[in-house]
Amino acid sequence: MPSRILIIEDEPQMQEGLKDNLEFEGYEVDVAGDGRSGLERLLAAPYDLVLLDVMLPHLSGLDVCRQARARGATMPIIMLTARGEEIDKVLGLELGADDYVTKPFSLRELLARVKAVLRRAPAGEPAPDTPPAPQRLGRLSVSFDRYQATCDGKPVAMTHLEFEVLRYLVERPHQTISRDRLLTDVWGYDAQPTTRTVDNFILKLRQKIEDDSAHPRHILTVHGVGYKFVP
Repeated sequence: MPSRILIIEDEPQMQEGLKDNLEFEGYEVDVAGDGRSGLERLLAAPYDLVLLDVMLPHLSGLDVCRQARARGATMPIIMLTARGEEIDKVLGLELGADDYVTKPFSLRELLARVKAVLRRAPAGEPAPDTPPAPQRLGRLSVSFDRYQATCDGKPVAMTHLEFEVLRYLVERPHQTISRDRLLTDVWGYDAQPTTRTVDNFILKLRQKIEDDSAHPRHILTVHGVGYKFVP
C-alpha cells in the first residue's frame, strides 16, 4: 500500500506542485487549504505523513500541530515555513513536529525529508503474536515495536521521532552519543537540522521520562559532547 500524505498549504501553486510531485513518486495525496479544515482531515483519516505550512488562514500551522498532538495524533509532521528565524523551527519541534523545511526549498530536499521520515515511521505490518514486553524507562513503560508509551497506565503522546531518538539512546546504555551522531544516524539525511534540534528533543524526552527533568537521572548531558542513557 502506498503511503498516504496530507498537504495543508494555502498557496494554490505550492499545493498543486507538491501534490503532483508526490503523486508522481507513488504516494496517495490529499490537500487542505486552511488550518481548520486541515486539522479536521488530519484527525479523521489515517495519514502516514502530514506536510504542514506554518502560515495558514483560520488556524496557524503551529496551532494545528499543537491541537493534533493534544488529541492523540501520532503520524509524522513536517513543517513548511517561509520564515528563517530559528525560534519558529524550535517552537514547531517543541509542539510535536518531526522535521521542518524552510521555503524556498528544492524538490529534491523535500522528497529526501519525506522518505527519511516515512522510513522511521512504523511499517504498518501485523504485530507478532507475542510482542516483546514493554521496557520500563524512568516514569514510562515503552513498547518500541508498537510505538506506545504509558505512565501509571495512562497513554503518553510521543511522536515517531521521539521514539526513535529514545530507542537509539536506550540501545546504547552508558555510551556517550554526540549530537552530530544522533543527527546522522536518527535523522538520516544530508541536509540535517542543527544540533539545537537534538537538544529540544532531549528536553521533551526528559519531561516525559524523568521524575525531575531539571535533575535527570536517565538521560544525562555530557558537556561539550552530547548525551548518554543510564538505565
